[in-house]
Amino acid sequence: MAAGPVATTLDLPDVQGLVARGYGNLNAARFVLLGLEDAAAARRWLGEIAGTVTAGDERPESQALNLAFTSSGLKRLGLAPEIVQQFSNEFVGGMTTEHRSRILGDLGDDAPERWDWGGPASAPVDAALLLYARDDSELERLAEAQLRVLAAGGLRIVRELGTSDLDGFEPFGFRDGISQPLLEGLSKVGPPQYTLRTGEFVLGYPNEYGRYTDRPTVEASSDRQSLLPRDPTGSGRADLGLNGTYLVFRQLRQDVRGFWRFLDAATRRADGSSDPAARIRLAAKTVGRWPGGAPLALAPERDDPALAEANDFGYFHEDRDGARCPIGSHIRRANPRDSLDPQPGSDQSLALNRRHRILRRGREYGRSLTPEEAVAEQTGTGEDERGLHFICLNANIARQFEFVQHTWVNSPKFAGLYDDADPLVAPSQPFGATFTVQSESVRQRVTDLPRFVSVKGGAYFFLPGIAALRYLASL
Repeated sequence: MAAGPVATTLDLPDVQGLVARGYGNLNAARFVLLGLEDAAAARRWLGEIAGTVTAGDERPESQALNLAFTSSGLKRLGLAPEIVQQFSNEFVGGMTTEHRSRILGDLGDDAPERWDWGGPASAPVDAALLLYARDDSELERLAEAQLRVLAAGGLRIVRELGTSDLDGFEPFGFRDGISQPLLEGLSKVGPPQYTLRTGEFVLGYPNEYGRYTDRPTVEASSDRQSLLPRDPTGSGRADLGLNGTYLVFRQLRQDVRGFWRFLDAATRRADGSSDPAARIRLAAKTVGRWPGGAPLALAPERDDPALAEANDFGYFHEDRDGARCPIGSHIRRANPRDSLDPQPGSDQSLALNRRHRILRRGREYGRSLTPEEAVAEQTGTGEDERGLHFICLNANIARQFEFVQHTWVNSPKFAGLYDDADPLVAPSQPFGATFTVQSESVRQRVTDLPRFVSVKGGAYFFLPGIAALRYLASL
């Protein structure tokens, strides 16, 4: 059983703002990946920027700035190796180890050796500067100011990643950001069974097991300026991890043209003509929601604008056999809700699901492309790239992000299936390039699914608390 929600006071002034909100009112964003070559210069830069990092108790209307580090970045700042080793194994080892690549499905064309950034063949990434603004002109002013500071500090820009404002939709054309977990300690509240304990996403607080996730601490004597809060468990040590979290960043290219052309070919009428309604219906089956956002579990026959942001539903009682929403659809895999063993439909099932949630904070990039534009021959093949800068927050990378990716999304055996991986985002494999659409009569099998999503880069970051940023600058 999960420990259940309890009253928790989250230290919002010490938490970076990305934990508290996705900056939905700041439509423009840019992510600057950095290399730290001169430790002293990097610490001076960090000391200057720490006071401008947006905190969780702020509600920025104009611009916001957050900052995260890879394990190599923490080492280059001068954090002692024995302290770095206190971080999770996943973070310290990084996203590109052979073991991680197998877990995440980063093989073949998706192997880190082929990535544009973050892989062994590209320049090391030590930090990520996350910039947000209300519009493009405001973002340009923010970016220019920060880049001047970076140049003066001798930091190396590895890559700048731009984003697009697709008005709440991801590049395949579906409403995005609907199903987010509720976190105790924040202002937004909901049903207790869907509210997660703070420690699932922020270090230094009890998690769903009623325990504290392992995190780095240092001897109090080494915190000479008393910058860090003290360990809430009473050890007396200065807590470097408190109010921080792990940030997973993966740049995912989406083959929007290939997605809609495949669905168009799979749903053509007997005379060979396109069937737009059938095409949209099969697309909704792969996702688990209609493009407008209505979940198939509640609206199985057609999109319903009244359910565009509906999220309070389960699968076991409404649709246990997948006749409405296929068992292997994307959103059913990523968040199985109440359908998990050993007691589907029960509080125990919901408790198990709560231990594997993530907070999504991603942004799209590239221009939008409608299904009609995607399948039209006259649009040509020289399209510009589009996709998602997938960003999520979690306190335990292995139990949250990696578990969801490996055990639910990529698994061809998910929930009793045989050779179905996620039809939308899973890498193609000998077993898994099939999508089964369950039905109350005869099921449909869509075979030979190509890869619609490929990995262009990625890394595991630590998003420190504000006090921890100041401590790192003082090393």
